[in-house]
Amino acid sequence: MSATTLDPEWQLLLAACSAGTSSKNSALLHPLLRPSVRWQSLFALADHHGVQPLLFQTLKSLEAAVPPAEMLAIAQSSQTNLHKSLLLARELIRIVDHLSSLNLEVIPYKGLALAELIYRDIALRQPGDIDLLIHADDFPRIHDAVHELGYTAQTQFSKAQERAYLKSGYECAFDGAAGRNLLEVQWAVLPRFYAMDFDMNGLFDRAVTVTVAGRPMKTPCPADLLLVLAVHAAKHVWSRLVWLCDIARLIAQLMSDPDLPWDWVESQARSLGIARIVSVSLLLSHRLLGAALPPGAEELVAADPASHLLAQEIQTRIATNAAMDVESVAYFRLMMRLRERRADRVRFLQRLIFTPGPGEWNAIRLPQSLFPLYRVVRLSRLAARLIRT
Repeated sequence: MSATTLDPEWQLLLAACSAGTSSKNSALLHPLLRPSVRWQSLFALADHHGVQPLLFQTLKSLEAAVPPAEMLAIAQSSQTNLHKSLLLARELIRIVDHLSSLNLEVIPYKGLALAELIYRDIALRQPGDIDLLIHADDFPRIHDAVHELGYTAQTQFSKAQERAYLKSGYECAFDGAAGRNLLEVQWAVLPRFYAMDFDMNGLFDRAVTVTVAGRPMKTPCPADLLLVLAVHAAKHVWSRLVWLCDIARLIAQLMSDPDLPWDWVESQARSLGIARIVSVSLLLSHRLLGAALPPGAEELVAADPASHLLAQEIQTRIATNAAMDVESVAYFRLMMRLRERRADRVRFLQRLIFTPGPGEWNAIRLPQSLFPLYRVVRLSRLAARLIRT
């Protein structure tokens, strides 16, 4: 899909998000501020893609060309985002301090920590929730510790279910006084069935320090973060522009490092079987946001022609806001196409079919002695879904 066929709102939003990652400047953005721009549609699009702060930052530099009422509207939305970021920062510090007092190691990632590491300003990334990476063995203590702070787990597990979920799942969401799903603790990057088995101890060992609202805390190092952000975006079919903005800005940061660890990034990507996912992420960031490819990445991208076809397919999907049902057969086929190794596709399919989870536990109650039979329940539920489709 060429730039000339895109809606004016989408062209302007892409340009605003590209401003921090390419040589675009005000002179190039001015022509996009034409009378045909539907401002409310633009703001709704920016909010959907999680990039409203970046749009506001760009429009501030072009304020004379923006209708005053529209400028006021996005400025007010930006203030609301900032207030939420400050609230989350206060909660994040409260949680991290409490867990640290109990000698429980956690590393915030995404959200505020990511905003500080990549954007250097929590106001430049639209706030979501609080994400913490944890050690799986610490989950029971962390569950009790955040409960002391007023957080309640959305799902209550029996002991047998908890043991199984710590192996097959990857996160537990908590509701707080300030809202639902305010806190997510994760002991893996993705659920087990995706067959992307990150070394969580390595992530913790390589973590770097960022300062969020004056409080130093750990977060994954930029090289690890590039891989983590790529698979997170792939899991959601790159459906929000903010995830590509994160990757584009992270690439720019990595390229400013005289000791660019690209060889390590590529080695890790190949070892995890996510080289194609990384390639698609790099291509989308380059095509949509003008992000440069890191030195050495050209070989990775060129070595896999399928990544170019997938990037074009997904780019069209993003531009047309074509949602994909993550429980559909089409989604699982796409997840398999994104893996370059046959062995990983087989592992994904096997785990998808035979790994039960909360859906199976809620569908039928089995005594602990019959817990292994949930694999059969899982298989029957998947078969029923295939018949319906």
